[in-house]
Amino acid sequence: MLPATVIIVVVVFTVSLVAPINSAGSGSSGSSGGGGGSSSSGNSGGGGPGTSANMDENETLKKSTSSRIVHTKYGSVSGTIEHLDGRHLDPVEAFRGVPYASPPVGNLRFMPPVTGALWSGVKKADRFSPVCPQRLPDIYNETAALERMPRGRLEYLRRLLPYLRNQSEDCLYLNIYVPTQ
Repeated sequence: MLPATVIIVVVVFTVSLVAPINSAGSGSSGSSGGGGGSSSSGNSGGGGPGTSANMDENETLKKSTSSRIVHTKYGSVSGTIEHLDGRHLDPVEAFRGVPYASPPVGNLRFMPPVTGALWSGVKKADRFSPVCPQRLPDIYNETAALERMPRGRLEYLRRLLPYLRNQSEDCLYLNIYVPTQ
């Protein structure tokens, strides 16, 4: 299932870059515009701000509102600029929780994805949306977990687990990361 997800990310990312990109707005965090299109767009979900599954405890994530508005065929989105202290990496522009299909609920459950609804205004794409329902790994008993997996995998799952707790069938969203330069 992972390769299909990667292919979808590439397709939506390409649509975002092919569509005209206008630098609009002044970057003030208070002008997010409309946030329609998803009942869960306001949920912080996941690990919340300042956390990442690949960060060490002594690293911090600095986020600022991006002034760029990206226009897609579904509507406009604005993201955040993220700087990871402690690693010598360039900042990235992150668009989190961008819907790519209608929620697979009701009569759409177990059906192929249906094109998502259009939205007006600018969707603020700064929060993780729910992940699809899944069984969470049992990693609370370290001794038993280490019998099933290497220590590195266990540590990775510990950092990832907070992002998997917010689950819903309304889970067809993308997190897109774009170089700022």
